[in-house]
Amino acid sequence: MYPLTSWVTWVITKKMKISVNIEHSIPLFTQLIEQIKKAVQDDEIGIGDPLPSIRQLANDLDINHKTVAKAYRLLERDGVIQTKGYRGTFIHQNAKENSIVDLNEWVLTELNKTLTSFRDAGITESEMRIAFNNLISKRQN
Repeated sequence: MYPLTSWVTWVITKKMKISVNIEHSIPLFTQLIEQIKKAVQDDEIGIGDPLPSIRQLANDLDINHKTVAKAYRLLERDGVIQTKGYRGTFIHQNAKENSIVDLNEWVLTELNKTLTSFRDAGITESEMRIAFNNLISKRQN
């Protein structure tokens, strides 16, 4: 776990403590994601349990609300939490299975396979970067 710099505790069905270390090299939103996924895996929080609002958690941890919003957005994308409009944010029914999946690791693995095949075909890293940046730019428009 991370050294305690700032922390909040909230009671759901069991006690869960979230702590972030602002001096750690791991981004704050990643620290939040990892701790919530671990709490799900360790049955510290269960299906349907509420999470604090973005504003509340950000205030309690004394961090930017955009950091918490990013963590919640990625957790929702991964099917670990679900937002029910103004009713709040809750642990998703498939959270336990979904918290095992690491999409970042999957992306790295898939990109590595693709880059290896490009290198094998003689494509330079510069050509790969240009092509990748062009694709990303087109997607954003």
